[in-house]
Amino acid sequence: MEKNKVKLTICGNEYYIVTDNDPKYVSDLGNALDETLTKILNENPRLSMTQAAILASLDYADVAKKASDTADNLRSQIKEYLEDSARYKMEAEVSRRDVERLNKELEMARSGSKMTSF
Repeated sequence: MEKNKVKLTICGNEYYIVTDNDPKYVSDLGNALDETLTKILNENPRLSMTQAAILASLDYADVAKKASDTADNLRSQIKEYLEDSARYKMEAEVSRRDVERLNKELEMARSGSKMTSF
């Protein structure tokens, strides 16, 4: 894959990122980070850039962890649904065979009763 060089401006500092990702995607990430850091620094003027970066990192880590936990939960639910579906499919197949068997027995019983009824 082609490497892309992307220029980001975060809190007035320029950074050049070399990435395999789409430049717009990386630029959007940089813009979001810039907005987050700017907001933190504006709300807390006594914080250093490092402190703001740590707070932003904690926020992003929290979001990522919660998203990961949600994805794990969804995967678990999907797995349970697939297992339930397979079990119900097997039960339906067993029931279908039972119906076929009972229909054959009923036919045999009816044909046997016709012969004995004269």
